Amino acid sequence: MTLNMGPQHPSTHGVLRVVLELDGETVLKAKPIIGYLHTGMEKQAEYKTYTQSIPQTDRMDYLAPLSNNLGLCLSAEKLLDITAPERVQAIRVLLCELTRISAHCVWLGTHALDIGAMTVFFYCFREREKVLSIYDMVCGARMTASYFRVGGLASDIPDGFLEKCEKFVDEMPAHADEYETLLSKNPIWLARLQGVAPLTPAQALAFGATGPTLRGSGVSWDLRRDQPYCNYEQYEFEVPLGKSGGDAYDRYLVRIAEIRQSTRIAKQAIQKVRAMGARGEYRLRDYKYVLPPKEEVKTSMEALIHHFKIVAHGFFPPVGEAYAPIEAPKGELGFYLVSDGTPRPWRMKVRAPSFVNLQTLASMVEGRLVADVITAIGSLDIVLGEIDR
Repeated sequence: MTLNMGPQHPSTHGVLRVVLELDGETVLKAKPIIGYLHTGMEKQAEYKTYTQSIPQTDRMDYLAPLSNNLGLCLSAEKLLDITAPERVQAIRVLLCELTRISAHCVWLGTHALDIGAMTVFFYCFREREKVLSIYDMVCGARMTASYFRVGGLASDIPDGFLEKCEKFVDEMPAHADEYETLLSKNPIWLARLQGVAPLTPAQALAFGATGPTLRGSGVSWDLRRDQPYCNYEQYEFEVPLGKSGGDAYDRYLVRIAEIRQSTRIAKQAIQKVRAMGARGEYRLRDYKYVLPPKEEVKTSMEALIHHFKIVAHGFFPPVGEAYAPIEAPKGELGFYLVSDGTPRPWRMKVRAPSFVNLQTLASMVEGRLVADVITAIGSLDIVLGEIDR
C-alpha cells in the first residue's frame, strides 16, 4: 500500500508530504516531498538591500529568528570586511543562546505532544514565553525580532535587560531538571524513542546532517567551537554527543544537554556585557555602512547625509562573495552572498539545516513501523520555512 502521510508535526504546517510504501505497518520506503509552500526568499533578496532582507530571515525559522538575523549579518559583514564591536558580539551571543533554549523548548514540547505527553508541552512553553518577553523588551517584537543589523544592533539594550536575562538563566537549569524528571526514565517515552530512527555516524556525515542530528549520532562538530564566530572561542562550554547509536533518544538527550550548555554560555555573556557597561557602543562607528545615531543626525550635516544615503539607497559592498556559517539551533545555517557592487545582492543562497537534515528521514524509518515515522520527524526538529525558502 502507498500512503500519503502527514501533517502530524506543528512545524510542517500541512505542506510536508511523506509518501510511505507499506507492507502492513512496516515502512518499505519513505519519500519526503517538499515545495508546496515556496516563499522565494532567496530570489526576493535580489530586489532588496541587505538590511531589508533581515526581516525575511525571521520568517525563515520563526523559532530562532535572531540566529537567522545573525547569519545574514555576519555574511554581509564578511563581504564588507568589517567587524562589529566586542560589546555587540557579546550581546549577540547572549540573545542567540537564549534563542537556542527557546527553540529547543518548542522542539521538546511539540515532540512530546506528538508522542502523547501533554504536560511537558505546557512546561516548555512557559520557558519560551519568558524568552519572547525578553525579545519584546529589547526590540518590541515577540517572534519576528529583526534586532541585529549589519555592523551592530538596531538599538542599545534597555535598562533592566541584563537583570531579566540573568533571572531567566538562573532559573533554567531547574526547569531542565523538570523535563528530565518527566521524560528521561518514563517507560512510554523510552519505548517510543530508544532504538527508534537510528542514524549512524557514517550516514549522518554522508547526508551532510548538522546540529543535534549530527551530534546525536556521536560526531563531535559544533561551529561555535570548531569555526568560532562572535568570539565564541572566549566562552567555556561542552559539546554534548549521543552515545547509543544515534537514535531518537540520543537526539533528545543532546538537546536537553544543549539547553544546559546554552544557559552556561549565556551567563558568561551577561558577565561580559556587564563588564563593558550596561549602556555603551551598540554599532560600528563607520557611517558608510551603519546608520549614525539620531542625535548626530540632528546636529551634523555629514551624519544627515550618511543617514539619507543608507536609508534611500543602502550601502555599497565591493564586488565579491562571502559565506558565513553559524551554529543555529537546528544545525549549520549559512548565508552565501554574491555582490556585484550594487546595494542589493546579485545572489543569495541559504544553507538551511532543516533542508539537509530532512534527507536523513528515509534511512531512519525504512524497515520500521508507521508510528516510528512520527518519532523520526519529530526528532529531526525541521521547520518548513527553512526548507521552502
